[in-house]
Amino acid sequence: MPRVAIVTGSARGIGKAIALRLARDGYSICINDIPGAGDEIATVVDEINSMGTQGATSSSRPRAIGIAADVTSSSAVEDMVRSTVEGLGPLTLMVANAGIAQIKQLLNVTEADIDAVFSVNFKGVFNCYTHAARQMVAQGDPQSAAGVGVYKIVGASSIVGFRAFAALGIYSASKWAVRGLTQAMAMEMAPHKITVNAYAPGVVGTAMWDKIDEELGTIEGRSKGETQELYSNKAALGRTSEPEDVAGLVGGFLASQDSDFVTGQTILVDGGIVFT
Repeated sequence: MPRVAIVTGSARGIGKAIALRLARDGYSICINDIPGAGDEIATVVDEINSMGTQGATSSSRPRAIGIAADVTSSSAVEDMVRSTVEGLGPLTLMVANAGIAQIKQLLNVTEADIDAVFSVNFKGVFNCYTHAARQMVAQGDPQSAAGVGVYKIVGASSIVGFRAFAALGIYSASKWAVRGLTQAMAMEMAPHKITVNAYAPGVVGTAMWDKIDEELGTIEGRSKGETQELYSNKAALGRTSEPEDVAGLVGGFLASQDSDFVTGQTILVDGGIVFT
């Protein structure tokens, strides 16, 4: 019986790398991103569906489907979960990856800024966690319903959820909040054989970090590329990480049976910038 995953924010960057890793490991996947990313969603779906038949649900079902939905909307996430189950089968993994960054010093932050960041980075994760969990509970025993030992829910925190960066205060706070939510959800879901964990990337070569590099560099007086290089050089392994580094943790470990006895954890994948 195939495993089925939803990966939010997976039309590009880290989310796309996670989705491709899961597909290579036999998952059937719902590719999700914002409504304006329809073409990018379709491209990732086509790439996965062209990989071949290994791990596919059946000859009549695709390896991947695409659903454009705003994770800040509870009803949209609920509909996405339902459509995924109808199209691919019982849900075994939710990866709440979607997020946004904001670079602004705290004395310049407005209420609208706070609402915007927390709506995606916290509320969006909350919506994904809770609607996925409701579906998993309704499915019943994971072994009987889907052929897995436990259901899995995974969310996106960040290195700044462990150590805040200047001018990333609200973003940092939202990622700390994901860690707390993950711990509480893990305790509540354990009786239902659902594990809940999070991942915390460091400096990753994505469009989001390009934005952080440019805007933080402007605030702190650095040229383009210097901020990313500065923070990357702080890593013990001495380089900027790639989306595939994060996908290895999420798709390779947290999504596999090797992590069945791990829950409530937020795992850093930063090349050795923060040690806990």
